[in-house]
Amino acid sequence: MRYVFQILAVVIAFASSANAQNLGVVARVDAQASQIVDGWFGKTTLEIHLSQGVPFRVFHLDNPARVIVDFREADWTGVSDSDLLSEAGRVSAVRYGPFRAGWSRLVMDLSEPMLPLEVAMPVDAETGRAVLTIQLKKAKANDFAAAAGAPEDAQREAKASAPVPHAGPDDRFVIVIDPGHGGVDPGAVREGMAEKDLMLTFARELADKLARSGEADVYLTRNEDVFVSLPARVGMAHRAKADLFLSLHADAIANGQAHGATVYTLSDEASDAATAQLAAQHNRADIIAGVDLTGADDQVAEILIELARQETGPRNDALAVSLIEYIEASGAPLSKTRQRRAGFSVLKSADIPSVLVEVGFMSSSRDLANLRDPVWRANMVQAMRDAILTWRADDLATRPLVRQ
Repeated sequence: MRYVFQILAVVIAFASSANAQNLGVVARVDAQASQIVDGWFGKTTLEIHLSQGVPFRVFHLDNPARVIVDFREADWTGVSDSDLLSEAGRVSAVRYGPFRAGWSRLVMDLSEPMLPLEVAMPVDAETGRAVLTIQLKKAKANDFAAAAGAPEDAQREAKASAPVPHAGPDDRFVIVIDPGHGGVDPGAVREGMAEKDLMLTFARELADKLARSGEADVYLTRNEDVFVSLPARVGMAHRAKADLFLSLHADAIANGQAHGATVYTLSDEASDAATAQLAAQHNRADIIAGVDLTGADDQVAEILIELARQETGPRNDALAVSLIEYIEASGAPLSKTRQRRAGFSVLKSADIPSVLVEVGFMSSSRDLANLRDPVWRANMVQAMRDAILTWRADDLATRPLVRQ
């Protein structure tokens, strides 16, 4: 085991030193060039082609046998299982995706024990492109089991990223960001662009900005184009013991000239007809503390919700005000009625401060152009990041007074 971990340390150091100057940019996985191929003499080769070199680590686990590769700042969007593994062999299946802020993971299930024999990530000096190559070789079951285990730093990170109960203001600030729609639900569609894709891009950029501040642990309700039910999104926030739930949208309004950012907080009644229309599109169920109250005794449900909202209501409003102030200061457009109230389902977690931000409206040509512009998004992301962290500091300072 010691020998394997020494190799891992060298691998991580090599990747980090070779690419430290580029870590601000996410490396894209080239699905067409990447592959897993069985060779002669019990050897199997993995090749992952990346748009740039990134830090990574390799280890293996037993029961069941699998090899794990963790990547820093690697994006697997557009990659399918068949791109990597055309047919099952010594590697019987693969899966991949984000597992904590800034990190993604590739897991290779093995049909027989195999150990990493050679590991390298050469980086092209001219293009910056990199190829992670791992050669696996058939091993005895006893040797495989003896060397199995995650590196200590990976174990620490897993514990650090696992949701823990919050005992007081010194604990980590946990944010759950919810990119609207996904999978079979595209949301608004204009000029060949879907709301689900624009919001996922925006959510990733905001999550990265918040995580890099060092002041927050950030989770996404989805980090790929998949459908997640509205109750499940709220349930994720409760499982993460979130201090803040932020839902992102860029809807289209059939009637009216809606444009500019709008911040929504929860209300049983909509602020206006347009807000009612949006709430009707989103609303599915009443949720509190991860429990669906649909069909529950109305009086009991109302009492539970009201008790929770006595504390979170003012905090929601304070967050909305902070977001509006910073967005306005950044020069980004705001709608005429910049703060509105609606009965959005994703805002009904009464015990977690929650807001829904319409970053813009895809029915507005100006807003759509802004949403597609990476420079505009960067400015908007910075404003929202500053607003959230400012709200957090103020919230910690005033929370003892609220609870008295």
